[in-house]
Amino acid sequence: CHWIGYLSITGVYGNRDGGWVKEGTPLEPTSDRARYRVKAEKRWLDLGSHAFRLAGIYGPGRNALRDVKKGRAKRIDKPGHVFSRIHVDDITSVRKASMAKPDPGAIYNVCDDEAAPPMDVVTYACELLGQTPPDIRPFAQACEEMSVMGRTFWADNKRVDNSRIKNELGVKLRYPDYRRGLRAILEED
Repeated sequence: CHWIGYLSITGVYGNRDGGWVKEGTPLEPTSDRARYRVKAEKRWLDLGSHAFRLAGIYGPGRNALRDVKKGRAKRIDKPGHVFSRIHVDDITSVRKASMAKPDPGAIYNVCDDEAAPPMDVVTYACELLGQTPPDIRPFAQACEEMSVMGRTFWADNKRVDNSRIKNELGVKLRYPDYRRGLRAILEED
């Protein structure tokens, strides 16, 4: 039995003004990068691949704790704006579960259980490290200094439903929210 998987992004859903998206939600990408992903995803699915729509990835070496320690963390205020995330270890768990139960053509949202404002993640990382959080900056002000790629992340606001990985693949997330993920990273350091 052959298995193939394509790692895509939740950006393919576009902006939902904080609303929920599931695997069957129509795709409405808002950036060129996300539009290219939609095309690539379709090609891979046509070949019998599994598609994994990944939320914002974090883990050892790439996380809010590291940003705080390096002085790069920012608390940006954009009321009502949330991001979904996923710890790299949970991505591996989802892929392994898919390999154990192949379903060519299946699409899975890969994220934790809690979409949250990025500002909350930075605040929590500072709390874990015993540091004073950076000042809160309004989005309009922070946007002026963002890269084009950074702005594309902030253009979309959605909550990603992960029930399919749990119900169909039997996945139990090791890090169901950013707090548990960041605490584990800190303990491992």
